[in-house]
Amino acid sequence: MVQGTTSDAGKSVLVTALARILYRHGISVAPFKPQNMALNSAVSADGGEIGRAQAVQAEACGLTPQTDMNPVLLKPNSELGAQVIVHGQAIGNMQAREYHHFKPQLLDEVCAAHGRLQARHQVVLVEGAGSPAEINLRANDIANMGFAEAIDCPVIIIADIDRGGVFAHLYGTYQLLSATEQARVQGFVINRFRGDVSLLQSGLDWLEERTGVPVLGVIPYLPDLHIEAEDSLNLRQLTDAPEADTGARLQVVVPVYPRTSNHTDFDVLRLHPQVDCQFLRDPADFRGADLIILPGSKNVRGDLQWLHDQGWVPVLQRHLRFGGRLFGICGGYQMLGQRIDDPDGVEASAGTSPGLGWLDMATRLTGTKTLRRMHGEAISDTLAPAGTPVSGYEIHTGESTGPALDKPLFRLTPVDDPRGQALTDGALSADGRIAGSYLHGCLDEPALLQAVIDWVLDQPGQGHDFDYARLKEVSFDRLADAVETAITLPRLYQLLELETPSSC
Repeated sequence: MVQGTTSDAGKSVLVTALARILYRHGISVAPFKPQNMALNSAVSADGGEIGRAQAVQAEACGLTPQTDMNPVLLKPNSELGAQVIVHGQAIGNMQAREYHHFKPQLLDEVCAAHGRLQARHQVVLVEGAGSPAEINLRANDIANMGFAEAIDCPVIIIADIDRGGVFAHLYGTYQLLSATEQARVQGFVINRFRGDVSLLQSGLDWLEERTGVPVLGVIPYLPDLHIEAEDSLNLRQLTDAPEADTGARLQVVVPVYPRTSNHTDFDVLRLHPQVDCQFLRDPADFRGADLIILPGSKNVRGDLQWLHDQGWVPVLQRHLRFGGRLFGICGGYQMLGQRIDDPDGVEASAGTSPGLGWLDMATRLTGTKTLRRMHGEAISDTLAPAGTPVSGYEIHTGESTGPALDKPLFRLTPVDDPRGQALTDGALSADGRIAGSYLHGCLDEPALLQAVIDWVLDQPGQGHDFDYARLKEVSFDRLADAVETAITLPRLYQLLELETPSSC
């Protein structure tokens, strides 16, 4: 099990790296996280919802994501509450205190899921959450040492030296563990180190002498490494004020509201050589764009109100008057309609909110969540030439209806039910400048992304061939190479009690 001294210490990245290393050496390996709190999620092959990080780690293992890889997922929808998802299905909303008392009922569930993975794979790599030294969360813990104790699992603790205070983080975390928890710690790992490792040696010696725990490796800082983020936007990704001219052919802005979900939809745009994709919170920082994308949301009516309160709506109106394009994904798509009804308080308080009114449709939120992986083709020549392949996944509550749906974007079938009924998705405005879809990840499809760039720039055939899937594979291997150098293969096999290959 990999635990961290803080959030964003590198737990997800280290599990991804170790998974890729073992996969490359022919070991059957699977990722696991007992409890995840994240607004980035994915749809598993068995029709459930899991944290995005575990889906990415499954890719690194050469596996299709399964709900057993993340049996408990919390999706915050207010400052004090979250939707609780168990084995891929939402069971309701809970306030923080209510969930804290509910956790003991979940321990058997997460242990059972872990056991099923163990039965199918040689190695299961477990990722913790936050820090095991959060004293206020120690009771009823199922995410860190509570889980490790329940399944008798050895632990590695990782810290990010780029944050500063790395020895205080590691030593302090270790000292705050109980004696039995300290006994499970088999090693420390230092992440994101810049410079000459020999200059760190005196600190490493001090830490090992004080704790009796070896430092397994120092992972270097890897510039421009892309591994999809587990949770909310990294503050470094937010832009205070975009530069006037970045040299990119396409300027994209994504407003970031408080409950933005699945911002990984836009990783392909941030990495595309022709695109300058900016995440903005403050509309005062808006300097113009070719395309504005309204992202998904875990609280659609609340985030729509935030757009009004912050002054984004006049910005969107002016953008459209000047000929800009507007695209909504999932919750952002729902916002483009005439009305959003939540009569049962599925996401927050019950009520109705007027939409932005640019698509003639209305959305009614219900307790049933749509979870499915989809593929198909474009059927609107405006956004993309008919027949352009498209794929992605749906994660949404509610259903949209209205005349706008008579001009859909895509014809789709479920990936996991190839004989299932073909469905249409999305809508396009009469003038062809506003579009929306429920399909997360649709821009990852190279041909569709090229077509969307052509649509925005109104220049057919000008898209750039950019293979995002290939970039992810290269990133997995680059990360694995660095970690395998820092934590040698014989040492890793020893930790996992695997027979070391003769080639090592």
